[in-house]
Amino acid sequence: MCGIFGYYSSGGTRYSDTELAAMGETIRHRGPDSQGIWHDVDHGVALGNQRLSILDLEHGDQPFISDDGRVVVVQNGEIFNHEEIAEDLKGSPWACRTHCDTEVILRLYEKAGIAGLDQLNGMFAIAIYDAKEEALFLFRDRVGEKPLYYHLDADGLVFGSEIKAILSLLPERPALDYTALNLFFGLNYVPQPYTLFEGVRHVKPGHYLRVDRSGIRENCWWDLSRIQLEEKSEAQWIDEFNSLLDDSVRIRLRADVPFGAFLSGGVDSSTVVGLMSRHMQQPVRTYSIGFDDPKYDESPYAQEAATRFQTQHTLEIVQPNLLSLWPMATYHCDQPHGDVSFLPTFKVAELAAQDVKMVLTGDGADELYAGYDKYKSFFGSGEDEYVCDDDFAQRYIANIRLFDDPSLTRLFAEGVRQQMSPEHSVSAVVRKELERSRHMGRINQALFVDTELLLSGNNLVKPDRMGMAVSIENRAPFLDYRLIEHAFSMPGELKLRQGETKYIYKKAVAGLIGDGLAYRKKQMFTVPVGDWFKKDLRPLCEDLLLSERTRARGLFDYDYVEKLLTDHCDERNNNTREIRALMAFEYWCREFMD
Repeated sequence: MCGIFGYYSSGGTRYSDTELAAMGETIRHRGPDSQGIWHDVDHGVALGNQRLSILDLEHGDQPFISDDGRVVVVQNGEIFNHEEIAEDLKGSPWACRTHCDTEVILRLYEKAGIAGLDQLNGMFAIAIYDAKEEALFLFRDRVGEKPLYYHLDADGLVFGSEIKAILSLLPERPALDYTALNLFFGLNYVPQPYTLFEGVRHVKPGHYLRVDRSGIRENCWWDLSRIQLEEKSEAQWIDEFNSLLDDSVRIRLRADVPFGAFLSGGVDSSTVVGLMSRHMQQPVRTYSIGFDDPKYDESPYAQEAATRFQTQHTLEIVQPNLLSLWPMATYHCDQPHGDVSFLPTFKVAELAAQDVKMVLTGDGADELYAGYDKYKSFFGSGEDEYVCDDDFAQRYIANIRLFDDPSLTRLFAEGVRQQMSPEHSVSAVVRKELERSRHMGRINQALFVDTELLLSGNNLVKPDRMGMAVSIENRAPFLDYRLIEHAFSMPGELKLRQGETKYIYKKAVAGLIGDGLAYRKKQMFTVPVGDWFKKDLRPLCEDLLLSERTRARGLFDYDYVEKLLTDHCDERNNNTREIRALMAFEYWCREFMD
């Protein structure tokens, strides 16, 4: 795990080594162990890396440079099948000389060019400069586990693992992007490739950019929508699932530093820990936090799983109200997120970071196997209820929205509304993904939307940014591309059946983790902020939503905002999510725009 940064000049712009070093320092939390920068001032190109040492501690410093000096590589992430690729390259002109996974990227590129990188199984954001081509490649993993942002203007391109690295090189702070603003309040997060900074974009998952003197080109190298449904028996699906997940866990245990796992006691983390225990000689180190309010405390289930698998378990009981961490979380995320589960995620990462540098997590399983209750409630009568494409699209979009279109019209000030394009509305963005997945069946279409938008836009931001805030790497076995492709070749009725979420998955792992953990009611990793808004936190809400500082931005109809808060506090409506999003946005404004 690391942070990467750099630039490619198409004009006369050149940055100094001092500016580049400072750019890296803005993301030092991602890689505090060392900094490496390669800079060709004559050609106006630089690649930098902040390293968090996980593999080959002695020989893994970046950038990696080819013998002839033609190719330079930096990466953020891990290549989990690097041992197998290195073995295949033995005895060839591209044989690896270290045990570092970044060298595998260099050798594959030397051997086969950018097309060779489709062999990578991992989470990664990669920058490659090819001096012969005079081209920079920005290459991102399949589902967006690792972030990679860029800013393009007439002078060239600046890139970084976090937006704050890019901002450090720009002469002035970018303006607010109104399209992204509309999408944030429509979805509760900003979907990729948009960001709230005008001119700053996110390389899309499964895509790469080629930047050269002629301009910039975007290419798709992995497309989940190409997966076709298959027919197999339940026994076949279960055998394949168990085999793939077991191997995914196995290759994610490769590390030259102490590691462990987050353990909530839910089906996902319990399964990962159970499989880890099969492959390890020593007890798995597991970490969880609990709350002193039993309504929100999962720690007894985590202890049950820890006892079952004889882990070395660390538990910390914390106060449920972690909202004092919100500004810090906003700084690390670069963008607002209305999801307060970022805060307990930070606390468990902070706890684990006292002992280990890497953890395995259960992230991604809910989106692949229909784990959220929202799927159960939406498909209550089965997916056959939604025969008409347009009816399904309208109703599913309504199901996942934060503010609907009439509410957005009321929310934004008239001058702001005029700068928003309907071509990039929530409806347009979601309909595009539904169209791409129309051959998959209704349940899988819903999961496809969440995998393409929610997972990369919010749910994977959480473990990456909150882990990196304390310099700890998160690995998600469920997001092995082999499992993702397997999951989307599986009919939706095997994931959600008669009100049972994760139907086939739970059936597959019940023998490993026990029926009690496999079939217990899902508990969201969250706290009762909606109740706090009505009482103890009302002054905070009023400051963030209605103060003169907030109103001076002129972005919203503040009478409408005040009504949202008043109706919530007077219990006429539950506006928790809307208030949370408005608070998150104002925290972001104060951190990045003021």
